[in-house]
Amino acid sequence: MISMKRPLSVTLISSLFILAGISGIVYHASEWRDLAEQPEVILTFIVRLLAIVGGVFALRGNNWARWLLTAWIAYHVVLSFYHATSELAMHAVLMAVTIVALFNRKAGLYFNP
Repeated sequence: MISMKRPLSVTLISSLFILAGISGIVYHASEWRDLAEQPEVILTFIVRLLAIVGGVFALRGNNWARWLLTAWIAYHVVLSFYHATSELAMHAVLMAVTIVALFNRKAGLYFNP
């Protein structure tokens, strides 16, 4: 298999997802004490962990990881329908940036050599 240099767009967006996942886990860490009263904390942890996993494996060039990251941000766009319009707009812009970063021609060659 011929190794291709990772495009900057993939590096940047993958790093953003890794940082988002880590910061989300750290931010919600105090909620683990209330796990008995709030079992949805586990789902929050899993969602944040998926951002980290997707980011790490996208950096490694795994095609499924870019789809995971796209699904992750799409999930947040859907969640934003129940929040402020500004949050929806922000997540929609992040989704567009994610799609452009992970599905441009150079990224396509990186993920599917």
